[in-house]
This record gives sequence, structure tokens and C-alpha cells, in this order.
Amino acid sequence: MWARRGVVALAVVFLCTLAAQAQIVKVVVDDTIQPISDEYIGRALNAAHTQKADAVLIELRTPGGLSDSMRSIIEKILASPVPVIVYVAPSGSYAASAGFFILESADVAAMAPATNTGASHPILMTPWGSMPAMDPVMKEKIENDSAAFLRSVVGKRGRNVEVAETAVRQSKSWTDQEALSQHLIDIVAKNDQDLFRQLDGRTITRFDGSQTTLHLAGKPVEEMRMTLKQQILNWLMDPNMAFILLAIGLLAVYVEFNHPGAIVPGVVGFIFILLAVFALNLLPTRFAALALILGAFILFGLEAKLASHGALGIGGVALLTLGALLLVDGPIPQMRVHLLTALAVSIPLGGITVFLMTIALKARRAKITTGAQGLVGEIGVARTPLAPDGKIFVHGELWNAVATVPVGVGEQVLVQAMEGMKLRVEPVKAAEKAPSF
Repeated sequence: MWARRGVVALAVVFLCTLAAQAQIVKVVVDDTIQPISDEYIGRALNAAHTQKADAVLIELRTPGGLSDSMRSIIEKILASPVPVIVYVAPSGSYAASAGFFILESADVAAMAPATNTGASHPILMTPWGSMPAMDPVMKEKIENDSAAFLRSVVGKRGRNVEVAETAVRQSKSWTDQEALSQHLIDIVAKNDQDLFRQLDGRTITRFDGSQTTLHLAGKPVEEMRMTLKQQILNWLMDPNMAFILLAIGLLAVYVEFNHPGAIVPGVVGFIFILLAVFALNLLPTRFAALALILGAFILFGLEAKLASHGALGIGGVALLTLGALLLVDGPIPQMRVHLLTALAVSIPLGGITVFLMTIALKARRAKITTGAQGLVGEIGVARTPLAPDGKIFVHGELWNAVATVPVGVGEQVLVQAMEGMKLRVEPVKAAEKAPSF
């Protein structure tokens, strides 16, 4: 009895000790900024609030990403009751474009040595990486909107608004030391523990104006990883992977149409297409590009049917490549289908599709050599007189036959048709003399 009470008391003391020693929740964002990044960071912030953690550490290295996802992440950071530290690390990493906005939104902005940030000018790019001509008014509107959003965040954090704005208007970028000297970040730290040591005892001003003193040195760090669902979705969010899934799915469905009843290609194709559509629905997709991709498969089919000596097939490859390049309208090259991926998929896929279609058409045009229709046009030998009924030997079997004229034993006959279980024949010589039209 007393022993049981002692165990319960020790457990309570242990739990209270853990509660008193609030931990630091850490997440690592090493990818483009997109809806899964937003969900991942949001999950970590909610967990930190539930656990009453001392801080959330977001280790960031990103080339940028989607504006909508970036704004959603910043909203979550600004509303977080738990202080948020954004740390560009390890050395050699960078936080560009949308990553710079996220860095500036944090309660504490930090960078590791030999890192850089900035280059947040909003741009539009063609699938080949060049910048198209933009209406000056539209360009100015986009720049002003991004600059105003950045000013609203940087100003409340007490950092250098004028310098930060040049990242949007002039695409400026800074090293860790440059960012520190120009008051764009708060700390340069070589690793997590160095960062926590420098922040220990520091009082920071939250976005709502309240002040909080950080006690982080020696606190346990819990790294929150992506769930299996988030890992799969993050993998699917790669535009190159989404295009490959879509192309393989369409090819599998194409095979199913040419070989009805195969089942497996149809099932595989259906699943792959659904996965691709799900990913494309989360990405900035030009769905008109899907028409180009479908048109490519039509040209592949016409190449097999019309035998244009490669003209239609080459057109299909070009159309499929163009559709791939236009499929995802990402703000940075990492969020678009690469030219190499488009060519690596389009050329083999075009060849395979034309080959499969050619085989299917040849099979449909081939003369039937089995069953009743397989006997029509075959040459047989009369085993009994046909006057007009008798028996002939054809295809290794004896058949009842009826002739249009008398036929003697041993004469060759041509099978004209099959009526029930009896063949209608005529002598080979008579068939040769018959007029042709």
C-alpha cells in the first residue's frame, strides 16, 4: 500500500520536473516553401503551445517558394504564443526569396557563419528560365505589395526596414555578417547550442508588444519530424515527380485501352493519375498545359496509324515536352518541371507509345488464322468425290464440304465460307478463273 503510494508520488514529482523544464521544439525546413512546409511548421507551433515549450527553433534553408504558403507561415509565426527563432543553418545554406520574409518575421532571426539571405524580388519567369516582359504597372503593383508586407513585419520586429526593402526592390542579398551589421538579424551562431547560449537571459519584444525573457541554455531539444503523410506529400510536391507520375499514369491507361481486360495497367494508371492530380492541385498549375499533354498522346496514336515517317511522333514529343515545361508555374526554378526531366520522359514515352500502338494496329489488321474464319481462303484436298457433298482434308482435319461443281478425289479445293459445320468450296482452277473486281 505504502509502496504503491510512493511510486505514484515519485511519478508525480517526475512529471512536474519535466513540466518545469520546458523544452525547445525544433523543425528543419530544407526544401521549397509550399503547402506541406506550411502544414509542417504549423503542426510544430501547435505542439509547442500545447507542451508550453520555451521556444520553437525553425532551422531554415530554402531557395524560396510560393507566396501564399509564405504568408500563411508568417501568420502562424506572428500569432504563436511561443517565441519563434528562425535560424539559417548549417554553414553554406541560404534563405532566399520567401525564406528571407520568414526569417524577418521571427522573434529572433539568426544565421550560421557562411550563410546568406535576401534576393526577394518578385519575378515571373518562362519555363526556360528567362524573364518575360511584364507590364510596368503590374510590375510596380507586385513590388509595392511585397515591399509593404515586408515593411509591416520588419518594422514591428524593430529591424532595419529601409535595408530590408532593398531585397524586394533591388534583389539585394547579404552574408551573415552583413545582415548582422545592418540590423537585419539578431545573432550569428555557429550551432544550436551556441545560439541558445547567446540567447539565454535575453529579453525580446513579441509582435504584440509584450516582452519575454528567454531561458534556453541547457534545455532539451525535441526535433519534430514530418509525419509519414507529410513526407509522402512533400515528395509529391516536387513538380518533376508530379509530371512523371502523370506521364506514367497516362501511358498505363493508354496500354489498358489497347489491351482491354489487362486490368493491372488500368489500375496502376488510375492511381498514378490521381496522385499527380492531387499534387498539381496544390501547386500553381496551368491546367491548360494538360491539353498539350493529352494532345501529344493523340499525335502518338496517329503516328502509329498513319505512318507519317516520324513527323507526328516528333510533334507529339515536342508537344509533351512543352506541356511539361508549362505545367507548373512556379516562382523559382526549383518549383517548375526541368527541361531535362521533360525530355527524359517525353522521348522514351513517345517511342513506347508509338510502338505499343503499332503492335495493336497490326494485331487488329492481321488475318485470323484460328476458328471458322481461319479456314476461309485455305486450300484443301478432296478425300471423297464432291457431287456436290463429300469430305475434304484441310488444316489437318476432315471436314464435310459442299462444292458448287463436281470435284474428284485428290483435287485441290478453295474454302469459300463456312455454313454451320459444313464448308462451301470450289475447285482451285475454277477459283482462279473467276473474275476479280
